[in-house]
Formats: sequence, C-alpha cells, structure tokens
Amino acid sequence: MLSKLSFRQLLLGVFLLIAVLLSAASLHALWTLDSLAFHSRDSGHHALALTENTQQLDERSVAMTRSARQYLVLDDPAFRMRYADAWREARAALDAVQRGLPHAPNIAFDTWRQAGEQAWDILQMPTRARTSARRQALEKVLALLPRINAQLAEEVKQEVELRNIALLTELDRRRAVLKAQVIASIVVAALLAGGFGLWLSRPLAQIESAIDRLGANRFDETIEVRGPADLQRVGQQLNWLRQRLSNLEEDKSRFLRHISHELKTPLAALREGVALLEDGVAGALSPNQREIAGILNQNTVALQSQIEALLRYNEATFDAHHLHLEPTDMAALLAHAIDSQRLQWQAAKLTVHTEGKARPITVDAEKMGVAIGNLLSNAVRFSPQGGVIAFKLEERNDRLLIDCADQGPGVAPNDTARIFEPFYQGQRQPPGARRGNGIGLSIVQEYISAHHGMLQLLPSDQGARFRIELPY
Repeated sequence: MLSKLSFRQLLLGVFLLIAVLLSAASLHALWTLDSLAFHSRDSGHHALALTENTQQLDERSVAMTRSARQYLVLDDPAFRMRYADAWREARAALDAVQRGLPHAPNIAFDTWRQAGEQAWDILQMPTRARTSARRQALEKVLALLPRINAQLAEEVKQEVELRNIALLTELDRRRAVLKAQVIASIVVAALLAGGFGLWLSRPLAQIESAIDRLGANRFDETIEVRGPADLQRVGQQLNWLRQRLSNLEEDKSRFLRHISHELKTPLAALREGVALLEDGVAGALSPNQREIAGILNQNTVALQSQIEALLRYNEATFDAHHLHLEPTDMAALLAHAIDSQRLQWQAAKLTVHTEGKARPITVDAEKMGVAIGNLLSNAVRFSPQGGVIAFKLEERNDRLLIDCADQGPGVAPNDTARIFEPFYQGQRQPPGARRGNGIGLSIVQEYISAHHGMLQLLPSDQGARFRIELPY
C-alpha cells in the first residue's frame, strides 16, 4: 500500500500526521486550561458570594437586635417595622448561605429561623403582656443569633478551603495528565518521524549505493530499490543504466581486444622490417638512413609497449570482476611479491623491508599479488639509488591496512586527483628513465575496488605513500 505512494506524498502524510498529533495535544491542553480557569472563577465567585451573604446576615442580625431592644424601650411601632425589614433581609441572606453550604448541618439554620420567629412573636405581644420574663426570653433568643452567625462563618471558611483544596487537587491532576500527554505526544511524534525517516531513507541509501557501484564499474549486481513508487522508478532507471553501461563496457573491451590484436600483426611486421634494414639485409645503409631506421625502431617499440599495456589494462579490468577468493596470509604474500622483484630493487641498490602483521584475510591471492607487485615496481622506479622502500601491515577497525612508502620525488599536487587514472603520467618522472605507460596504479585501483577496498595516496613529508584498505 505504502509502496504505491510517492516519496513526496509519504513525506507530506508523515508531517500531517505529526502535526495532527501535536495539534490535538495542544487543543486538549487549551481546553484543560479553559476548564481550570472556569472552575477557578466559579470557586472565586462562590466564595465571594458566601462571604458577602455571611456578612449581610451578621449585619442584619445586629440590626434586628438593635431594633427589638429599641422597640421594647420606646414602644414605637417603627422600630418593630425595622425589625421586620431586617429580619426579611436576614432570612434571604440565610437562605443564600444555606444553598452555598450544601454539606453544613441544617440545625444551625433551623435554630436561627426559630430564634427570629420567637423574637417576632414577643415583639407582637401587647404592652401589658411583655413582662420581664418575656423580655429576658427575648434577650436570650437574640443572643443566639451572633453565636449561630459565628458558626456559619466558620462553615463558610471551611467550605472555601475545601473548594480551594479541591481546585488545587484538580489542577495537579490535570497538570499530570497534560504532562503525560505532552510527553506521549512528543515520544509518538519522534517515533513516527524516526520510523518513517528510516523507512524513507533506506531507498535513498540503496540509490546512493547503486550510484557508487556504477561509478566503480561494477555492473554485475542488479539494482533494485524498495520504497515509494517514484524511488522505485529511479531504481528501475538506474538498473537500465547499469545494463546499458555494462553493454558499452563489453563493447569497449571487445573493440580494444580486436583493434589491439589487429594492430599487433602489422606492427610486428614493421619491427621485423626495421630490424632487417638495420642489419643491412637489403643493402648497406648510409649514416642518415641508419638514423632514420633507428628512429623507426624506437617508435615501433614504444607503440608495441603501449598496445601491450592497453591489453594488460583491459585484461585487468575484466579479471577484476571475476575473483577467486580464499583465506590468504598477506604477510607471506607481501614477502613473495618483494622476493619476486629482488633483482630489480637490488640492481637499483635499494632496501625493502616490512613491518607489522595481520590475520589472514579472504581475497584473490593472485590479483592481490599483482596489486602489491605494481606498488613495489612503482616505488622502485621512482626511488633514488640507496633509498628505502617500506611496507607496513596493520589491522584497524576490522580492516587490513597495507602501506607502501618510498623516498622518491613524491606526487606533484596537481597530479593527486588523477594519479590513479589509466595512462596518466605525473609530472615528476625519474631522471634518465623511459616514461612509463601509466597503467600500474590503475590496475591496483581496479583490483582493490573489486575487493570492496580502497586505494589512497596519503600525505608524506618525503616520497610517495600509498595505502591499501581491505575489509575483513
């Protein structure tokens, strides 16, 4: 299903999914904050209303007591009406307090109402019926009101504290939920981004690896890219390019073999003819004729050397893709390569030594022997008489390193980028020596690349230093 979508569609889908996830977490956090703000405002309004009603109840109770006492002393009906008005307002405040205290005991409210009723009944008695005993009863009834008001004020205070505690508890709970949700959203978003990133980067790595193989002329492995539809099409195009390049490489190799063989036959005849002329078979040569024959002989030899070098490089390029791998002791292989060229480096009065050791490695021993031999012959060619050529074996990060260092003129800075190109000859050639054909290091590069290794030119204070890296 996912492989039918393009890279762009999948990338957009992942971003939208992550955006929706984070947006949902943000909206839930916003809703939680609004809910907490609403509860906080509601609790504040409730506490304020309870406090105001309690204060009003206390004030009206004082007004009732003062009006009742003034009425008993002055016997003025206006004071009794003031008592009635204060009592009505006090009852309204009492009802509001009772509604705001659903968990408070009803006995306090009932006692307050009964006290107000009893005081009103006494105030409505005729003057002659209001004896001292009834006045004492009135004072006793009115004395209950402040105590009940204080009790209700304490209930209000406890109610406000309970609501504050409940609000703080809810705040802590919501905060913990929000924290867990935010962390979960971030983790899920990171997992989604990481998972899809790895899944989407895998075909890109396959494409990069395929391009590297094409650049290294390894056309034997089929290119297949798994992933989004558009990247699969890129893989198919790369595979078509691989087949096309492989065919072109085969055509080039075939052409080089044919043209080289076709050139060798007339070239051999030319060399034979020039040799016959120099030997005087067709008659004695004048000095000028002999000089011309020498020039012809020199150029035919150089041309034959170039053709044979071309054939060797073409053969090496072909053989690099056909390896016969076997466990090989590189120290023994290195010693054999040095010993096989003993006459050459001893004739140049050179010293060749090796150091280090390494575990056996699975390689094509014949081709690795050719590669090391080419490095040695290149070092012999450029080393001054009496110089030293040093080989070093080393294991590092599960890779085998082979260093070859000489004391020659080294590689010119302008030549470092092209030193491994076939038939390229650097600027610093040994004095008095015939110019080489420039394929020795190219063959080394071909064989090392075929082993999935790497050939490098390392910086050096004196001479040239080459390194072969092979994976175990």
